[in-house]
Amino acid sequence: MSRSQLDTLIHMANQIAINNAHYGDAAERIHTHLKKFWARSMKHQIIDYLREDGSQLSPLARQAIEQLAQSQGDACPASA
Repeated sequence: MSRSQLDTLIHMANQIAINNAHYGDAAERIHTHLKKFWARSMKHQIIDYLREDGSQLSPLARQAIEQLAQSQGDACPASA
């Protein structure tokens, strides 16, 4: 995967987080969105990014991606 593809995924995850931040269950809503609408390859790429660095993800996006990883059986660190 190219860096520009990863940058796009990071941007998308952060935008989804911004758009859902006003909900009380925002992380769960974001997790559900990613699970339903992102391709398997996109999910794997963003989970791998969280494991390797994750620094460009907002805290809310990180939380949702951690939930996504757990729901797929991939353990991510709580804070990397």
